[in-house]
Amino acid sequence: MAYLSDIEIAQATEMEHITKIAEKAGIDEKYMEQYGRYKAKIDYSLLDESKRGEGKLILVTAITPTPAGEGKTTTTIGLADGLKRIGKNVMVALREPSLGPVFGIKGGAAGGGYAQVVPMEDINLHFTGDFHAIGAANNLLAAMLDNHIYQGNSLNIDPRRITWKRCVDMNDRQLRFVTDGLGGRVSGTPREDGYDITVASEIMAVFCLASSIDDLKARLSRIVVGYTYDEKPVTAGDLKAVGAMAALLKDALKPNLVQTLEGTPAFVHGGPFANIAHGCNSVIATKMAMKLGDYAVTEAGFGADLGAEKFLDIKCRYAGLNPSAVVMVATVRALKMHGGMAKTELGNENLAALEAGIPNLLRHVSNIKNVYKLPCVVAVNRFPTDTDAEINLVIEKCKALGVNVVLSTVWADGGKGGMALAEEVVRLCEEKNDFSFSYELEDSIEEKIEKIVKRVYGGVGVTFAPAAKKEIDKLASLGFDKIPVCMAKTQYSFSDDPAKLGAPEGFTVTVRNVKVSAGAGFIVALTGDIMTMPGLPKVPAAEKIDVDSNGKISGLF
Repeated sequence: MAYLSDIEIAQATEMEHITKIAEKAGIDEKYMEQYGRYKAKIDYSLLDESKRGEGKLILVTAITPTPAGEGKTTTTIGLADGLKRIGKNVMVALREPSLGPVFGIKGGAAGGGYAQVVPMEDINLHFTGDFHAIGAANNLLAAMLDNHIYQGNSLNIDPRRITWKRCVDMNDRQLRFVTDGLGGRVSGTPREDGYDITVASEIMAVFCLASSIDDLKARLSRIVVGYTYDEKPVTAGDLKAVGAMAALLKDALKPNLVQTLEGTPAFVHGGPFANIAHGCNSVIATKMAMKLGDYAVTEAGFGADLGAEKFLDIKCRYAGLNPSAVVMVATVRALKMHGGMAKTELGNENLAALEAGIPNLLRHVSNIKNVYKLPCVVAVNRFPTDTDAEINLVIEKCKALGVNVVLSTVWADGGKGGMALAEEVVRLCEEKNDFSFSYELEDSIEEKIEKIVKRVYGGVGVTFAPAAKKEIDKLASLGFDKIPVCMAKTQYSFSDDPAKLGAPEGFTVTVRNVKVSAGAGFIVALTGDIMTMPGLPKVPAAEKIDVDSNGKISGLF
């Protein structure tokens, strides 16, 4: 049987005009700025002016990702459509895709099959220009920093201690480390520099955690760009860059309204990576979704050890959010890979490999229930090759933890395939929960990292490299020790070694360095070989993307 590609399914769907979608969401036209027929920005003043209470917040997360795929965004969208089908007033809040993965290897972030947000081509490419605005604000700060040094350096900035990088929203390994300012005195001060991908930039994190334009400006002003010769931090506020940066970001800060294939209203806004940054869509979009819907469904990037941990420990803490339920997405295929099965063999029944891989799922589920104390359901994306014996084994193991398993077929069936999951989520939302964090802000930087490693990853301890120890001591002396920690770690393992699949035990995590993202409001702990600028694969997805003479795009998944 020939299946349609995601883009073919999306292009065959007749979308509703965005004013109709806004009407469904209860958004008055005065808050809308239309971007054509199918996209609109919604003014953040709606949050202050709406008299509605807050709906229930549902987080969708997943097991540790594998090349077999889990379908977290697809499940998030299908669950929202399923809730709508059982008569619930629902909004969905997702991240915007980065051009890096779109043209690289991972793909976009608009869902898949019959559970997508549309117009998917726009969402996966330029969309409403938010990422361009974020990159421009980032690079304006970089330009003002270097210009300040060139024009006399009254702030006494040490060019060797600059921590601020330029950014571009593309996988471009060539730009990781550069030397610039060459060409003589009129071309700047020669120094070592580098680029991050835009989604890994602190501006993206600030953008997604800001609760208002005033909060955005306050966060921007606190960004540390480097240090003086006598080791004092220099901020964006010191460089008088904040007003202009905020001016570039003021329209981008307004959430983007689109729709699912079934016409469910959806916000797609912000897009930090979860292995480097905090991996969640914007606080403003999440709060707006909760304001407009009785149920707001959102997701956090990569596995629950990354995206969900940061959603709960950073985003919920700062935004005062209390989730009502968590959906843990898994596939039998991915669990068999965690059990040591080769990707080429996944179509065959293998209960031994599944049993060996299931501890990965169980550790994630246990964390949600026992560390964060939230109700949880496992959503298994069923594939045609999954056998009843394999499905029953997953159900049996999860039942021992007191967690139900619901089969999801949203990729093939859209909202209809998510109705059973929707019913279970509604039931869980009525349970009382005692939401807790994995660490307290009063803990030292080392204690926070150790608690995440031991309580969430299942490791036995942390090794701090000398550079990390030195930086931790410095940051503590500057008063940055009472803020959350954002772990930069491989997404492919609970540990910092991508080869350790399943639920490894007895491991330690090595923190090679730490840095402060003072505007975002967290300390970044760098582990393993994590990169803030990815590279393209041998055969980039970009090679398959094209556009015809009528402007119709093909090859985009």
